[in-house]
Amino acid sequence: MFLGKVIGSVWATQKEVGMDNLKLLVIQPMDFKDSEAGTPMIAADRIGAGVGENVIVSRGSPARTLFTDKMVPIDAMIVGIVDSYEVAQETEEDVWKSRR
Repeated sequence: MFLGKVIGSVWATQKEVGMDNLKLLVIQPMDFKDSEAGTPMIAADRIGAGVGENVIVSRGSPARTLFTDKMVPIDAMIVGIVDSYEVAQETEEDVWKSRR
């Protein structure tokens, strides 16, 4: 799983069977310092995320297992909308110690 920010939407009127009622969103992977951390991707959304929201994204086989009754051709799925998060600050001394 990774943290991402919804930066857009994709509309597709023709979709594979099993993808009905799935909204497709463009996700920018983010690090925990609120900086971009990779190439944007498309993720399926069933929980109602919107542009500007931070989300948790699952990729690959774990994303497909959310559909127990059918095979769905998706690679990424939004599994949560982030309300907040807390990450301990790493000091320069911690970084220096980890490099030894």
